[in-house]
Amino acid sequence: MTAVFGVDIGGSGIKGAPVDLARGVLAEERRKVLTPQPSAPEAVVAAVCEVVRHFDHQGPVGLTFPGVVVDGHTRTAANVDKGWIGLDAAGLFRQALGMPATVLNDADAAGLAELTHGAGRGESGVVLVLTFGTGIGSALFVDGTLVPNTELGHLELRGKDAERRASSAAKERHGLDWEQWAGRVDEYLDLVEMLFSPGLIVIGGGVSRKHEKFLPLLKDRRARVVPAELRNDAGIVGAAMAAARAGG
Repeated sequence: MTAVFGVDIGGSGIKGAPVDLARGVLAEERRKVLTPQPSAPEAVVAAVCEVVRHFDHQGPVGLTFPGVVVDGHTRTAANVDKGWIGLDAAGLFRQALGMPATVLNDADAAGLAELTHGAGRGESGVVLVLTFGTGIGSALFVDGTLVPNTELGHLELRGKDAERRASSAAKERHGLDWEQWAGRVDEYLDLVEMLFSPGLIVIGGGVSRKHEKFLPLLKDRRARVVPAELRNDAGIVGAAMAAARAGG
């Protein structure tokens, strides 16, 4: 089949690569550029074009976005420029790249990859994939079917967005050690477990590379809590999967 390209747009970096969909891995070493500041649509689109053209790619492109995405339109923008709100992002990327483009929520993309090729492979029931980074992303699955745009990082915890207390950015911002941060993550997991009763919670995002530093510090709970297997490549792989499923 035609090569499918995945791009993961984050608050600090934009990374992409062609994806081997059969194995769920990057077909080439990924290309990463810094997210423009401010992250206005025109500047981000230009950065995405730079990443895709680095590979001379021709064919479908899947893109993640850190916010709610409905029918290719970006509805929220918590960690990027507010100019994205209400935009036909898929149309914008399609026009700029001159190729078919599919846009979805970043955590949903990571979740799709983990459920197909990673830590959630073969799991039934309720599975929750959480990405800890600039914020907290979430992807909720019921018997393998995605419930899109859950945005559970914005649940209220101690009077503010949970991601303000428990994201990996919050760990750095507040100078927390691993044990202190694990306590905040536990408090957040208590909340989502109470609301959704997942059988499995997959912890992803950049911090999953260091899972041995904090997962053993978390308390025992009914849900199994495991590290993501695709780590920070999950968003790229899931974006390419979504583009392939959309038929380009």
